[in-house]
Amino acid sequence: MGVPATLGDDFLRERAAKMRESLQKSQTITDNVVSILGSFDHRLSALETAMRPTQIRTNSIRKAHENIDKTLKSAEVILAQFDLSRQAETKILRGPHEDLESYLGAIGLLRNNIKFFSGHKGFKGNEVVLNQANNLLAKAISKLEDEFRQLLSSYSKPVEPERLFDCLPKSLQPSSESPGHDSGGKNPSSNHHSAHHDNNLENAVYTPPTLIPPRVLPLLHELSLQMVQAGHQQQILKVYRDTRSVVMEESLRKLGVEKLSKEDVQKMAWEVLEAKIGNWIHFMRIAVKLLFAGERKVCDQIFEGLESLKDQSFAEVTGSSVSVLFSFGEAIAKSKRSPEKLFVLLDMYEIMRELHSEIETIFKGKACSEIKESASGLTKRLAQTAKDTFSDFEEAVEKDATKTAVLDGTVHPLTSYVINYVKFLFDYQATLKQLFQEFEESGQTSSELATVTMQIMQALQSNLDGKSKHYRDPALTHLFLMNNIHYIVRSVRRSEAKDLLGDDWVQRHRRVVQQHANQYKRNAWSKILQCLSVQGLTSSGGGSVPGIDGGNSSGVSRALIKDRFKTFNMQFEELHQRQSQWAVPDTELRESLRLSVAEVLLPAYRSFLKRFGPLVDVGKNPQKYVRYQPEDLERMLGEFFEGKNLSEPKR
Repeated sequence: MGVPATLGDDFLRERAAKMRESLQKSQTITDNVVSILGSFDHRLSALETAMRPTQIRTNSIRKAHENIDKTLKSAEVILAQFDLSRQAETKILRGPHEDLESYLGAIGLLRNNIKFFSGHKGFKGNEVVLNQANNLLAKAISKLEDEFRQLLSSYSKPVEPERLFDCLPKSLQPSSESPGHDSGGKNPSSNHHSAHHDNNLENAVYTPPTLIPPRVLPLLHELSLQMVQAGHQQQILKVYRDTRSVVMEESLRKLGVEKLSKEDVQKMAWEVLEAKIGNWIHFMRIAVKLLFAGERKVCDQIFEGLESLKDQSFAEVTGSSVSVLFSFGEAIAKSKRSPEKLFVLLDMYEIMRELHSEIETIFKGKACSEIKESASGLTKRLAQTAKDTFSDFEEAVEKDATKTAVLDGTVHPLTSYVINYVKFLFDYQATLKQLFQEFEESGQTSSELATVTMQIMQALQSNLDGKSKHYRDPALTHLFLMNNIHYIVRSVRRSEAKDLLGDDWVQRHRRVVQQHANQYKRNAWSKILQCLSVQGLTSSGGGSVPGIDGGNSSGVSRALIKDRFKTFNMQFEELHQRQSQWAVPDTELRESLRLSVAEVLLPAYRSFLKRFGPLVDVGKNPQKYVRYQPEDLERMLGEFFEGKNLSEPKR
């Protein structure tokens, strides 16, 4: 049993000894490996130390190559810029006239060149290059300014009147017989009333003329952009203003526009001034709707995208021309008021109202605000002067003290003048309503016109009443008033005034006419009708002839009968002589008045002649007393109121 145990222990010891030996060998190997590795590390360190200068040189060489590449590339870019600069310089020195598009391209290159060198300040010759480029750019822009001036000037020509007339609506174009450009005032004096009331004008088409050829406008636009970009805004504004304003003024001068002061206007005869006002109205239409509208289009296209410059240039080009036109309107508005000026003032006011929307549209922007204010101010002054003239007219009618003698009792010149005046007022109803709105808050413009018209009519009648008192013969007084009020009523009935004044007014004044006709008959014929009365013919003295005519004339004095016939003859002849000089100009009224006299006179005369004629026939020279038969009287009554022999002062 013991032997096997001993064998086991030995075995274990043997194995332990082997393991110990193995461990020792492993330690030795490990120590050797560590020693070898340590030696290797030492050699690597030595190698790294030995190679470091080589690495540094290699990195330096690589960086040097990179720097060289970068420098070469930069040099290439700079050289390219120099090349572009030389190309731009060549084109710029050649000037813009031959090839403007290429020239503008060269300026663009030069600007890019300047921008490039401004961003590469490290470049050694940077400052010199920039100075040279900027100097070249300044020369280029100067040449652009010259080109802009030359191009604009070449295509800026005054517009001939005939071209402007062709742009007008047909209704406003001068007739073929109108001489020269004076036909610019195609509608002076009497003509402009009808022209301005033509309803077709509201929808009329105006075609502004082409002031500069469309193909040139893009070039001028590009030039203006380049100059503004270069900071030459004021220079281009001056060039444009100086060139275009002269052309605008010359176009208006050719049309007939004159520069007139208030003193010039005051010295003019009315006929001359009226014609000039008619022309002015025509000129205003042409200026605003054609010339100014055309100029606005040119400005908008040349200075597109440059809003402030666009408005400023337009204002400065048109300012002088607008001033000349408005100054004439101001001179008229401030001149001495007179009734005949009312209608031309209304014409002027109306054209300003008509052009208001165009002026607001064309003269847009802050730069044009002064011109718009001037237009508005002129419109208001014309309205105020017209309103004051209206008031003056009413007062002048009432106080008219003209010494014009109307010997024949016909329609007084004042009456026809006032009625024509009122008729013209109704041609201006729309204008007057607009004018009243300038001053009235209520807006009752129709009633305002009716009130004013009634006041004028009342003023006229008051004046006529005063004038009628100058006649010594009461019959002529009433004939005069009958004629004049009849003329007023007839004129009102045939005009638009009837609608405004109303039927009551017409009927009331027709009754007044009849009253004056009755008063005329009473004053003119009552005395002669007394001669044909039987009253006072009986006599108790001698000379009576009893039993004649069946006893109807019993107890009548032949002497009294003869005296009555003589008196009748004398009075009728006097009435015939006087009243054949008097006038009733209206045919219907004249015949009516003659008939009403005949209806009273002829029956009375026939009765008297039948009853008492035989008393005279039996005596000597009966024709001495019975001078007229009823037919003779009727014929002679037909000669009354013909206005004959007016040179005789006798009334």
